[in-house]
Amino acid sequence: MAGYIKGIFTGLGSLLTGLKVTFKEFFTKKITEQYPENRATLKMNDRFCGELVMPHDADGSNRCIACGLCQMACPNGTIHITTEMVTDPVTGKPKKRLVKYEYDLGSCMFCHLCVNACPHDAIRFSTAFEHAVFTREKLVKTLNKQ
Repeated sequence: MAGYIKGIFTGLGSLLTGLKVTFKEFFTKKITEQYPENRATLKMNDRFCGELVMPHDADGSNRCIACGLCQMACPNGTIHITTEMVTDPVTGKPKKRLVKYEYDLGSCMFCHLCVNACPHDAIRFSTAFEHAVFTREKLVKTLNKQ
């Protein structure tokens, strides 16, 4: 009999704990966005990973030194870098130059490993999220072209 009464009080305690959590969440501010209607005022979280971008300065140049660390860090192989060797006019030493930086948005896992591997902060994720296209070929983007 004592075990039965103890079981009832234990069950009642767990029920009250669950109700406390439910009522707390019931009165918190909701963060649901009405997406198509509020497209103009929609603000994404800064930590959101939408698509990979390569920022360019006013001259049209970027920070990429064509080291290939982002390509090696990518688990899916979504990044393909094409480089060429050129002679530096100042030092006369051979140096890698970025020719093409391709990124396949359709197979990206948004794991952030490529951004973490980049030593010069040449790539980052933007908060753009509308990527609906009819063919997968349109999801392959060349980032080093402005």
